[in-house]
Amino acid sequence: MSAQKPFEDYWDSPVYDMRDIDEDGAPDSPGSILYHVPTRTGQKDNYNLSVGFSATWSRPQDKKLQQLCKDAAQANIALMQQQNANKRLDFEIARLKNCGELLQKGIRFAPGTKYAQICADVQVVGKNFITPHVHSIPSK
Repeated sequence: MSAQKPFEDYWDSPVYDMRDIDEDGAPDSPGSILYHVPTRTGQKDNYNLSVGFSATWSRPQDKKLQQLCKDAAQANIALMQQQNANKRLDFEIARLKNCGELLQKGIRFAPGTKYAQICADVQVVGKNFITPHVHSIPSK
């Protein structure tokens, strides 16, 4: 909403004496003011009040491309998860191999120490793990 307030002030415009009474071709009293004429300025005060509200609604034109983008993102996430699982498996196999080889040689961290936990779940058959078995005891 905008409005104008009529601020039409006046100012006194001087009227200079341009008379040539003796008719010599030059004004007799140049620069002297005869009287003032009230002159309207035409100025106005402008007021504006804006209360705004804006809303945007967007709808994709091609839903197939949007679905392709979602499918590609999902496939990329699945690929990254599989790569992460592969790296974790490689790490665990390397840990199992190294811990097992060291245990077979009788090398290990002292029990209860910080790094003993690294190989705590590794078992070497015949070294630190004996498979369940049964012995027969001959009778006489």
